[in-house]
Amino acid sequence: MRRLLVTAFTLAVATGAQAQSADSGGASAQRSASQANAELLHMIEQLQREVRRLRGDLEEQQNRLDRLSQQSRSRYVDLDQRILGLTEKLDQSAQKPAGEASAEPVSTPQPTREYRAPSAEERQRYQQIQKLIRDDKDYDSAIGALYDFIGKYPEGDLTVNAYYWLGEVYLVKPQPEQAKQAFTIVASRYADHRKAPDAGYKLGVALDRLGETEEARRRMDAVIRDYPDSDAAELAREYLASH
Repeated sequence: MRRLLVTAFTLAVATGAQAQSADSGGASAQRSASQANAELLHMIEQLQREVRRLRGDLEEQQNRLDRLSQQSRSRYVDLDQRILGLTEKLDQSAQKPAGEASAEPVSTPQPTREYRAPSAEERQRYQQIQKLIRDDKDYDSAIGALYDFIGKYPEGDLTVNAYYWLGEVYLVKPQPEQAKQAFTIVASRYADHRKAPDAGYKLGVALDRLGETEEARRRMDAVIRDYPDSDAAELAREYLASH
């Protein structure tokens, strides 16, 4: 397109010069000027067609981006609903039957199990998400990437980490209700995972920020009881001492 513009400009200059010559050079100069004008018009038409083509390409790319954005939002909402549903099921399963009410939450770690080891591609994707969180502080992009990761690599070792970091990012946003959902999944469904003690403590933090102080204290007690030698237990003790 740049070449067309240069050519059109050159023809325009030449046409002006030939028009000046036509005043003193007679019919031959007029024919040359007419030919130059025709070529200039042809070049202008080519430029117009090129502009229309580029505009069409731009609109097509914009439509494609809009579709991808809509698909991403749909996946985001779908996974968010699944997480919410899973959290509700975990809450229901943790409740004792009537007549056995207790102030203590049910928090019994499951026997240690083997988690699916991540592939090289999975590790690379997880590291990219960590960069979004730690280096770029791009939390909105990180949330979308974490949901995509959980959807693409279910029930793996790093998937549990992804749930945990989803909670961390939501705490930073701050969106403590969403953080509560993510931390509940780690603390309850993956109670034997290495991230479970930290998730239990952060669940207490999220509850505290939601104003659910008593439930927050019970969660802190559960961390101390179930993971007494962990760093999370020490943080939970500090929380209880200050509240």
